[in-house]
Amino acid sequence: MKKRSDMKRQAILEAAYELFREKGFEKTSVAEINARAGGSKATIYSYFRSKEEIFVECMFALAERYLEVTLGDLQHPSDDVGADLQAFGASFLRLVCSPDMVSLRRLMIAEAERAGIGRLFHEKLACIRGQVALFIEKVMADGRLRAGDADLAASQIRALLEAELVEPLLLLASDGRPDDRAIVSAAGRAVDTFMQAYAMEAR
Repeated sequence: MKKRSDMKRQAILEAAYELFREKGFEKTSVAEINARAGGSKATIYSYFRSKEEIFVECMFALAERYLEVTLGDLQHPSDDVGADLQAFGASFLRLVCSPDMVSLRRLMIAEAERAGIGRLFHEKLACIRGQVALFIEKVMADGRLRAGDADLAASQIRALLEAELVEPLLLLASDGRPDDRAIVSAAGRAVDTFMQAYAMEAR
């Protein structure tokens, strides 16, 4: 059962998320978030230091809904590195291609320079990058991938996964969210490229 404080925090984030989607970051005020969530402005500031932090937490809260599934294949790996990365990659693309995440990423990019929003979100996502890096570090140590910088490799596979589908979505250059077949295929191509680069025989 959630604590009352957790429920209030969630109510604030849900109200803020709706307003950011409706009006954008700049036109949304803390007072409006407070009015929709109910409570006092002091209550909001007991949970969040600024509107910028509320915005970042909205994005991360959305991502957290998918994290358990997205990272599960790496936290409980099989003997097949490629299959584990393929499962992770497809789950990751389902997350970043979801309409909610695409909308909020567009907002985040537009507001990245404002009070360090981009830096804050980058820091919040460190846990995702860290989990992927831990998996890669382990399989490198086991001799199943060529030894290298696991943190860099984690960034590289994320970039490969996003290269085919995410940019067109963010730039409104696609007809809509890709279906699951397209997501699985794109994840497969990204993982194939990554595995070729880090296979034991690669030089």
